[in-house]
Amino acid sequence: MASNIQTLRFRRPEKKESTPAPKPKNRHAGILQDTLRRSQKGPLVPSFSVAFRVFLLIRVANAMYANIQDCDEVFNFWEPLHYLDRGYGFQTWEASPAFSIRSWAYILLHLFPVKLVTLMIGPEKRPAFFAVRILLGAISSVCESYFFRAVVEKVNYRTGRYLFFILLFNAGMWTASTSKYFAIEKNSYTNYYGTGFLPSSFAMYANMLAFSFVFEPTNNANLRRTLLATLAFATGAIVGWPFSIAVAIPFVFEELFMYGTDKVTPENRTSWVTTRWLRMIKSVAVAALLAIPVVALDTIFYGKLTTVPWNIIKYNVFPDEKHGPNLYGTEPTHYYVSNLLLNFNVLLPLALVSLPALGITYMFDRKRLGERTIFVDQSSPFRLLATRLSPVYVWTAIMTAQSHKEERFMFPIYPLIAFNAAVTIFLMRGWLETIFIHVTKSPYKASQTMIFSRLTLSIVSASCILSMSHIMTQWKYYHAPLSAYHALEAEEIPRILNTTGHIYIPPLSDRPRRLDDDDHPRIDPALVEALGLRLCVGKEWHRFPGHYIVPEGVRVDWIKSEFNGMLPAHFIETPKAWGLPARMQGTRMTPVGLNDLNEEAPEFYVDVSQCDYLVDLDFPLHPIESAHEPRYATDEATWDRVTCFPFLDARYSSLLTRTLWMPGSKWQERNEFGDYCLLRHRENVKIKEEMMKSRVI
Repeated sequence: MASNIQTLRFRRPEKKESTPAPKPKNRHAGILQDTLRRSQKGPLVPSFSVAFRVFLLIRVANAMYANIQDCDEVFNFWEPLHYLDRGYGFQTWEASPAFSIRSWAYILLHLFPVKLVTLMIGPEKRPAFFAVRILLGAISSVCESYFFRAVVEKVNYRTGRYLFFILLFNAGMWTASTSKYFAIEKNSYTNYYGTGFLPSSFAMYANMLAFSFVFEPTNNANLRRTLLATLAFATGAIVGWPFSIAVAIPFVFEELFMYGTDKVTPENRTSWVTTRWLRMIKSVAVAALLAIPVVALDTIFYGKLTTVPWNIIKYNVFPDEKHGPNLYGTEPTHYYVSNLLLNFNVLLPLALVSLPALGITYMFDRKRLGERTIFVDQSSPFRLLATRLSPVYVWTAIMTAQSHKEERFMFPIYPLIAFNAAVTIFLMRGWLETIFIHVTKSPYKASQTMIFSRLTLSIVSASCILSMSHIMTQWKYYHAPLSAYHALEAEEIPRILNTTGHIYIPPLSDRPRRLDDDDHPRIDPALVEALGLRLCVGKEWHRFPGHYIVPEGVRVDWIKSEFNGMLPAHFIETPKAWGLPARMQGTRMTPVGLNDLNEEAPEFYVDVSQCDYLVDLDFPLHPIESAHEPRYATDEATWDRVTCFPFLDARYSSLLTRTLWMPGSKWQERNEFGDYCLLRHRENVKIKEEMMKSRVI
């Protein structure tokens, strides 16, 4: 029977020729070298995928909760976008065909998420507003991830780790990727920062992508580096902000005059120079093609041949006696340092001393600057890194030389400030290692001690904590404008419709998060439009967050305040259903009164007696009152307070407590607050409620 037993035999698979597994990337192949623990496993560094997801989480939170207060962003970008989307909005002189220094091509890029969300969710405007901000946050996340990984792979993995956490929690990046503002001076209410919709933020995104290629080795074989970096820089300048091209000056210098990893001898120098210059010229020519669609779109919308980048340069660089940016304020030389300290705290001095720190390392710890053999005619790692640290200095010098200064002008180099600071932190760690080894005579002890990691952890952690504390100030101290305008849509409009019997919506406290079922229907914009409500803004015009935050069917107008400069006019209104072709008729027309002299246009005002609602700021403890700015919130005979929210009075608050937020009553005792109110005109609204009651449903 044994011969009849069947058995199974498993054969080993035949060995097939296969490609060898790829070798792990050399984490010591960057410009900066870690001289200790070279044979040990390196610390955890997030991959591109992990970094992107973490960045995205923070940027989406930023998009949902950060303030929007930059009047330039609102009136020059959000309002034109709203006009293209809805057919009405405010128009500034910059967006009129008489001056045409704002690009409709740039604004059109943001129309897609608006239309997509409207198609998917419905006609409400707030979801469209947040869709744009989330898209900008996603774009920023992608660019930050590429930038971070380039530093890890091409500069140093530890430097990349520092950069990751700096970008993640930094108040400056929170500012530039979405929005915020902060009061600095005691003698003014607010110094404004810009937000994500600004061209300077777009230029920041482009610069991060550009530097992810700039960090690659420089040589004649690397055409990819030259072409892609040039395209990224050009995109930021042509589509976004033309001045941002100045950040590329060190890159161009490196491309044309530095050997990089090429071995250049007297015999091949001429051919090397020819190759480099031809490559740069071709890359610039390709990048210049980006101007064609931009000029074409702006020409269509303005109704005449228009080159917006040149118009911006001409207005800002070649002004005459009566025109130019100085009409809108000048600042002292130290302005940028003061503002950047708010965003970068302890990192700013580290970023500004990065070049001197590199010089110290070059003199006393040269092994930390590259391990490859350097030929006589090759560029040293010291020179390469110095060139890549220099854009912060170049840009700061250019912007500081201008009399007209704004915080948003520094946005294009925010990630580079973080990079310079990360490099300095790494170099400081190297100094401490060198001193420790010199004193103990034991590299082994140096490789085992935790002193060095504690130093870098302390610096990065302190910066992150200070930044998060500063970010909290925006929500706690300055979120009132967004809340006040939202109250009109969330509380007052439902109250009127409930009172007039047209619809029933429960109070806000009893309301579900979504009003999309039969018991809690959405508000028909036609009902709101039938009310004919007028919302007025006076001295708080510069904190107006845009029509996307105002309910559909409510008209916004200005009333006279002590401000005597140029305010935006209304675009020529067109029905929403008519689409872009109809909007182009409005973009080609200049409203009467718009000028580039910052001169007041009284025809833009309405009398306060015509207002149904008013947004105003009142400081009960230290009231400010004048003929054109009475205390409307205290006029109980005319106005009812719909709702009021606390708003920091920076004039009478401590510099420390208004700069940083900490929990606890002791900290807040040093701050004083005013009331940011939505006011209701008793008589006017009552008349409209009575008219609405008689309307046939």
